[in-house]
Amino acid sequence: MIDHAGEMAAFVRVVDAKGFSAAAPALGLTPSAVSKLITRLEARLGVRLLQRTTRAIHLTEEGEAFYEQARRIVGDIAALESRISDGTSMPRGVLRVTTSLALATHQLAPVLSEFLARYPLVQVALLPTDRVVDMVEEGIDVAIRIGRLPDTSFMARRIGEDKRVICAAPAYLARRGTPRRPDDLLRHDCIVARERAYLNRWAFRMDGEIREIAVSGRLSVDEGDAQLQLALQGIGIVRLTRLTVAQAIRAGHLVPLLTDFSAEQPLPISAVYPHRRHLPPRVPAFVDFLIEKFTPPPWEF
Repeated sequence: MIDHAGEMAAFVRVVDAKGFSAAAPALGLTPSAVSKLITRLEARLGVRLLQRTTRAIHLTEEGEAFYEQARRIVGDIAALESRISDGTSMPRGVLRVTTSLALATHQLAPVLSEFLARYPLVQVALLPTDRVVDMVEEGIDVAIRIGRLPDTSFMARRIGEDKRVICAAPAYLARRGTPRRPDDLLRHDCIVARERAYLNRWAFRMDGEIREIAVSGRLSVDEGDAQLQLALQGIGIVRLTRLTVAQAIRAGHLVPLLTDFSAEQPLPISAVYPHRRHLPPRVPAFVDFLIEKFTPPPWEF
């Protein structure tokens, strides 16, 4: 009988460990046995998942797609097993959570009271920050991260996606006019980043290709919530994540602009947690809660 889940878990472990030899001890196999297992998996699927050299392994295009799905499935299985094995134990204790300032302020804080009411024995310690937190060093149980995950030593479950949107207050548009094409932004005041200059090059799809417009303005600030408040005051045009501006757009306080030219790529949002078989029940309970509350994403409009 083919152990599909076991093969997927072995494949994920090999990719995460960046090699057969590094993955072998955790799998309880020899490196050659691990290599043969992956070869059997490729033969069964009829595609090559890994390009092998004497020094390293690299994912093929098909391997990249298979890895993203397999990693999610392996995480779901681990979470399910943890919930079943700990089914008689109520979630309890201190849950340490970190995420970006924007997500914490606009999306997580409004629903945390419901989580606390559902699990009265759990306490939440929330660390909102835009720096990448060392989860082990700072004792973090769950990190909600936006974008591709550079650290593969943790489990991750995707809870949604987000992308940036360009918008402005009706007062600004009444005073300065509405840009109809991306090039029009060169004649407008944009609220720009102060230190991260790459954020001031906005990408658009025009005439079948992607072009960047270098925007400028009289006011620069790096913090997203400060940019939001300035935009609400009608100071200029801003480019922020949907999870930051969704409420203001739904209320009519901001107006989306140039949506037909958007070349923004969606950024995955993932709940990241330690790769342990016996997680405290509060961790999978919180991750399940996030998926419940953010499916579909409340920041879509």
